[in-house]
Amino acid sequence: MFIRLMDTIPPRFTFDKSKTRILRWRNNAVSIYVMKNRFSFDDSKGTLRINNLQKSDSDKYSLDIQDSNAAAVENRTLNLSIQAPLSSVTLVNECLSQGEMRMSCTTEGVGDSPQYSWTLDGHTLTQDELLSGNKDTDIIVLRQDMSGLLSCSVSNHVSSISKDMRIATCVFINCTLSNGMHVSQWVFAATNTLCVEPTTVRDTTADHLICGLRAAVAVLLLIGITVYFAWKKKKSSKAEDPENSVCMVEMRSAAD
Repeated sequence: MFIRLMDTIPPRFTFDKSKTRILRWRNNAVSIYVMKNRFSFDDSKGTLRINNLQKSDSDKYSLDIQDSNAAAVENRTLNLSIQAPLSSVTLVNECLSQGEMRMSCTTEGVGDSPQYSWTLDGHTLTQDELLSGNKDTDIIVLRQDMSGLLSCSVSNHVSSISKDMRIATCVFINCTLSNGMHVSQWVFAATNTLCVEPTTVRDTTADHLICGLRAAVAVLLLIGITVYFAWKKKKSSKAEDPENSVCMVEMRSAAD
């Protein structure tokens, strides 16, 4: 990192970090040089270089310029703030006791001084949509039955990142489980696994076999009924036909 201290090198000046002297310039040369491995001054450009920049380098720096007689000419100050870029953002939602939804927006990594903003379907959240909390904080609470695409944006001076989530629906469940435990709470409808009756998986092979047997019995019964009525009809026809009648004749001798 380079800090431009001046355009023209004055006869005398000092550069301090808070109350720690970094360097002192006298007679066209540096007379005091603290932490040479971290700080280096280029007198041809009037710039100070900070090597291996660290968060601890965030501080107030001052430049005191003097004339050749050591009389004060000018004092300049610099507030240096070292910030790391933001990493990924995570959104976490939770149903509360009255069906409200709490949304938490957290940054992962080493991002510094994050600032938050929330939007719903592209517009900034209003007080009618917020039950509690400020739209500029990392945690908000939305009123019951809110819907749409919620977005959390996080930024600092060196980076910006956002995360979207489709708002889930909270539903109230009230039931007794098979183990006797009573459940009464608000849960997300899409992921609810409580108060759901278990589904019995039927053996389709057995069902098919039973249906086959029933069909076979029905066919055999139909065939039996058809044969019976055909036989009965045939018998009735024979009884009415004289040619098919049988006569019994007893023959006796003349003597009788």
